[in-house]
Amino acid sequence: MEETSIASREQGLHKALTQRQITMIGIGGAIGTGLFMGSGIAIGYAGPAVLISYAIAALIAVIMVFSLAEMAVAHPTAGSFGTYAEMYLSRWAGFVVRYTYWIIEVVAVGGEAIAVGVYMGFWFPGIPVWLWSIAFGIALVYVNCRSVTNFGSFEYWFALIKVVAILGFIVVGLAKVFGLGTGTPAIGLHNLTGLPGGFMPHGFGGVWMGVLMAIFSFYGVEIVAVTSGEAKDPSRAIPHALRSMVVRLTLFYILALGLMVAYLPWTEAGAKVVQQSPFVKLFAHAGIAHAAGLMNFVVITAALSSMNTNIYLSSRTLFSLARGGYAPRWIGSLTANGTPLVATLISGAGVLAAAAVSFFSPLAYNYLFGIALFGGIFVWIVILATHLRFRRAWRGRTLPVRMPLFPIAQITGIALLGAILVTMGLDTEFWNISWIVGVPWLVAISVVYFFYRKRLAQSVVANAANA
Repeated sequence: MEETSIASREQGLHKALTQRQITMIGIGGAIGTGLFMGSGIAIGYAGPAVLISYAIAALIAVIMVFSLAEMAVAHPTAGSFGTYAEMYLSRWAGFVVRYTYWIIEVVAVGGEAIAVGVYMGFWFPGIPVWLWSIAFGIALVYVNCRSVTNFGSFEYWFALIKVVAILGFIVVGLAKVFGLGTGTPAIGLHNLTGLPGGFMPHGFGGVWMGVLMAIFSFYGVEIVAVTSGEAKDPSRAIPHALRSMVVRLTLFYILALGLMVAYLPWTEAGAKVVQQSPFVKLFAHAGIAHAAGLMNFVVITAALSSMNTNIYLSSRTLFSLARGGYAPRWIGSLTANGTPLVATLISGAGVLAAAAVSFFSPLAYNYLFGIALFGGIFVWIVILATHLRFRRAWRGRTLPVRMPLFPIAQITGIALLGAILVTMGLDTEFWNISWIVGVPWLVAISVVYFFYRKRLAQSVVANAANA
């Protein structure tokens, strides 16, 4: 079968990631600076009703991840959704979604590298931002170049630090809101409904704008499917990681944000331009010593975790493209320990280039970031569309994992993601940059594909014959 030959192209990666590592990698992939810093922007849009915003975003993420996991268990490959799009939609879809995802990850890591440099300035103001960015960027590329076991170990501990920080935040928040063992009066839930405007101060329009910010907080959960190509036992590890991740993320996001807006007036916790993490504000209000320093460490860890994860994702995506004949074949080579070294180094070079653009030309970086905004939603829509075709192709066959509420869940997810894209395009304050550069990007990368499709098709046939 063609789907089997397509999946077999990506063999050779070492299956070394454990169930425990994949679970933590999945959680860490969805807990980043989007929660620690971006949640303040979402609160500024929606007020206390930010809980609804994140619930809607979480619903979309759950639909997408369960759909993707069903395909990942059936076809455990590093190319993941890009490979599945090629299998079940078209070669054009596989080509476009993988190159789009690759540039998204490269841009994201470049931005995080600059962010780390800025955060380090809190402790070392005399050292240039670019020096920290390059140093951490090179260090994490080195980690990814060694082995997937190395990546898994580093990401496990990065994710654990974030989880412990959120749990600490939840404990402090519960104690302060309900007066548990603090010796001070309980703050209660007055801030949720008792401020001007009530629970939903900006109406559902504000809630929906909060969804735009919230959806990008969940971006990264798709890493669970990408790790399937290097999981020791994907049929067990992937479903377990998903179940654990869904429960924990719901707890972390909804409970943490609920305590945030209960403890702090939403007008103080949120702002459309965030100067300080709302987490820092809560710790500072609670009298936690060195709150800013503690959260600065956590946010740096979150950024480094995001960098580490995105370097992994971008390298595997480029590896998949090369093995599929959509990039030079030598990029798909593997070292003795099963690491796509060339793909990792090229992705690392792209990261440093994106960081340089971000640092020296913020306006140019805004345009790159626009592709990432548009591309992120586009990739999730393609994943759900692919799953609809996947189920049709697998009709009558046994599936190791079965997504519930099919196809209603997938259609709902596509509709919500489409509505988010439309909203982004209509917003003239910030989000429309996604359409300004995202649509031309898709047109340009499609032109590249159709210009070379004959040669690419020949390459795919040759690669399948040599697999």
